[in-house]
Amino acid sequence: MTQAATAAPSRTATAVRLAGVSKAFGTGSSSLLALDQVSLDFAPGEFTCLLGASGCGKSTLLNLVAALDRPSAGTVDTGGARVALMFQEPALFPWLTVTGNLELALKMRGVPRRDRRARAAALLDSVHLGGFAKKRPHQLSGGMRQRVALARALALTEDERDEEGKSTVLLMDEPFGALDAMTRDLLHDEIERIWRTRNLTVLFVTHNVREAVRLGDRVVLLSSRPGRVVQDFPVPMERPRRIDSPEVSALAATITDRLREEVGRHGA
Repeated sequence: MTQAATAAPSRTATAVRLAGVSKAFGTGSSSLLALDQVSLDFAPGEFTCLLGASGCGKSTLLNLVAALDRPSAGTVDTGGARVALMFQEPALFPWLTVTGNLELALKMRGVPRRDRRARAAALLDSVHLGGFAKKRPHQLSGGMRQRVALARALALTEDERDEEGKSTVLLMDEPFGALDAMTRDLLHDEIERIWRTRNLTVLFVTHNVREAVRLGDRVVLLSSRPGRVVQDFPVPMERPRRIDSPEVSALAATITDRLREEVGRHGA
């Protein structure tokens, strides 16, 4: 059953704004410019996929939005939004149970001890892992570990004291890159469901062009190092989408051609 496309997020409001952002690593002649004069606005509730060749600054951009690093020039404004970052690897503590990993994140968030177990259980239910609370990471499949990592990221954005309507930004750095195609396809459905139900603003880094078109409201293509915005592709397709649908394939081919042109121009 195909449902109608959701209305495009309002571009009059901004959840995240990058204005003239540059980032260099090192100093002097040995410095490396990763991002150069990047200006982007991300609307509340928008799902944006970031594409580009390896080393173009996609992960650096996420780190700047997450305030794990500071830009060398320009500004990054999240407007006080709650921000969480989901890494390429689950990075779960192996000595803790699934619940223990989530409770630690909730503790960092300031959730009282008496409330953590129930909140962790609700988060596990939200990623369809309610029966795995007492398992340790090595007892889970790769896809399950990524679901736990997603639940942990959501735990870092939750706060019952926050006012209604406060923006939540989820940053995802190639979270499904190491998974097999079927598991990845199932997790596409999961992240889309969670994005919808929680009204998240998502910035999703990937090297997979079809994945970007399958998930995104828009696809932002960055140049080879230093990263600059090459083109911003809207994705005006109904949801849910299939990664192998003709519409997804056609737009992915267009973006791939533009990406190949950019990579070839820089000799990467």
